[in-house]
Amino acid sequence: MRIGLIGTGRIGSFHADVLGRHPGVGALVVTDPDTDRAERVAKLTGATAVASVPDVLASGVDAVVIASATAAHAELIGRAARAGLPAFCEKPIALDLPGTLAALAEVERAGSVLQLGFMRRFDAGYRAARAAVRDGRLGRLHTVRAVTSDPAPPPAGYLPLSGGLFRDCLVHDFDVLRWVTGREVEEVYATGSDAGLPAFRDAGDVATAAALLTLDDGTVVTATAGRCNGAGYDVRMELAGDLGQVTVGLDHRTPLTSAEPQGPPAPAAPWPGFLERFGPAYEAELDAFVRVVRGELANPCDGREALQALRIAEACERSRRERRPVRLAEVPGG
Repeated sequence: MRIGLIGTGRIGSFHADVLGRHPGVGALVVTDPDTDRAERVAKLTGATAVASVPDVLASGVDAVVIASATAAHAELIGRAARAGLPAFCEKPIALDLPGTLAALAEVERAGSVLQLGFMRRFDAGYRAARAAVRDGRLGRLHTVRAVTSDPAPPPAGYLPLSGGLFRDCLVHDFDVLRWVTGREVEEVYATGSDAGLPAFRDAGDVATAAALLTLDDGTVVTATAGRCNGAGYDVRMELAGDLGQVTVGLDHRTPLTSAEPQGPPAPAAPWPGFLERFGPAYEAELDAFVRVVRGELANPCDGREALQALRIAEACERSRRERRPVRLAEVPGG
């Protein structure tokens, strides 16, 4: 199989390494606006670097992986669809609902495949939690608590382009919440704080956020996120039912220190970032994409799934700005 990779930044370079080692990928063609960077990645991974996206599409690839800047995702999804090529794309499809819906319409008109990069669906802990919920081991699920905290904020120049904390960060929690529980969000109430670095206020964004979500079966969910968690990268989910409780993301590298005298100490090597924490999941999602292209596996996360996570993020952002509960029925695309 011959795969084209568009974008060789941090996540694109990681994908290039994974695809370059994959036994099902016979050739890899990469491109990036930074041609020197594309050449370096190609040299390290045994790929071929080309000058542009048209060059990738004209090189006889069987599928494309999109790891470009977020603003280019929707256009590249459309180009892949019109070329009849299956595409894997890092989230998001677009930063707003109209752009997302337009890109999905192109995919559907072409009848092509689009898999979105929500890697938590491939993480061992989340998969075990999903099984516990679906098998009834927790009994009736009544409470879910989700946490995502970055160790340091992104560059100030990224913030105005990110879509905001709900769309850029918590959207992962919203997607995996639906996937683990099998339920839909009916209503949200969200808030946030821009205290701290002025860059968040300048971008109209927040550095810390919290959302209260109600699922369609009455389960209550809290989801919090922060950009400045100095202890390390912290991603967890707790699911409590009337028969039991399970936690995802609690291990010897979780950046938590117990205040109890007999509690565990601070981890010796806390998770420093998302690639380290979710490296195996990123590899697994690309392996799944190769199998999807081969026709061996159903699409594990198509564009419509990504749309529903974005709708929750949109509802949260609307709630934060308007200081009121927002029902998901108010957000287009349901």
